[in-house]
Amino acid sequence: MTKMRMNKAIASAIADEMRSDERVLLLGEDVGAAEGVFKTSEGLLAEFGPERVRDTPIAEMGFLGLAVGVAAAGFRPVAEIMFAEFLGVALDQVVTEAAKLRYLSRGDFPVPLVVRASSGPGLGFGAQHSQTLETWFASTPGLKVVVASGANSAYGLLRAAIRDDDPVVFFEPRALYGDREEVDTDPSALPALGRIRTVRSGDEVTVVALGQTVRTALAAVESAGLDAEVIDLSTLVPWDVDGVLASVERTGRLATVEANPYTGGWGTIVAAEIGSRAFGRLRAPITRITAPDVPVPYAKNLEAAYVPGPDYVAAQLSALVSSDRTPSPWWKETADV
Repeated sequence: MTKMRMNKAIASAIADEMRSDERVLLLGEDVGAAEGVFKTSEGLLAEFGPERVRDTPIAEMGFLGLAVGVAAAGFRPVAEIMFAEFLGVALDQVVTEAAKLRYLSRGDFPVPLVVRASSGPGLGFGAQHSQTLETWFASTPGLKVVVASGANSAYGLLRAAIRDDDPVVFFEPRALYGDREEVDTDPSALPALGRIRTVRSGDEVTVVALGQTVRTALAAVESAGLDAEVIDLSTLVPWDVDGVLASVERTGRLATVEANPYTGGWGTIVAAEIGSRAFGRLRAPITRITAPDVPVPYAKNLEAAYVPGPDYVAAQLSALVSSDRTPSPWWKETADV
């Protein structure tokens, strides 16, 4: 176990995979000489050289198209997108080409590509650079969608994603880049994609979180004194239905905690599936704790209100457990203020 920041854990995961497999390449804007704008490729150019660590032009459409072709040719490229929103420039390469090439070629051309992107609110990057955007890709068959929740999660999940034979969109909540924790670098301990991670055990309510909301949920249940089970979903596609279901069948309650707007967030997928499978065992309606349906504000105080924080999540969970009813979100309570 080694203690490191999440950005260092990401660089270490890429380096370890590059050492173990010469087919692994890294490409993207400023990933080489600058070592990444968030220092997620520190030391890689010096160790592996410009043939395997490629600085690209500011042309997401071009270098993601290149990455798809390189992956189909037998390499394992890792393409970095500086901000998740920039994936919009190259959606066709990801959702039309990478996601479907294996299917259209009857399995002849797998696309072992990892597309990494920093995402999420909390650092004052404003409406155009602070979205999570997991749901852009969750509805595209052929893609896997993974979200890191800290340094240890990022290291293990990224190595597992690089080894996967299918294209993986890998989100890195940038608010967590500087957070330190112990990281297990043993390759035999790498997590499997598509499996939950139980962060905290409990019997009163199941709280499912993803990415930066995992720590929020954990802090919330501990401050509220709830006997809650906190689950890190880790992989959104494919997600661990059986793992979540087993927890909900024991606790009888389910809440999701998202850094997404309410409409269309990933919690709708979890709520629909678990609601249909565990309807008779639920003691309360499924509750989604989310951001409101507005762009991410730039002002610090407004952004802090936008992102579900520990105090708000604690209040919502406490209300759910005490009343067995879905509490109203804050923006409905304050709509007339």
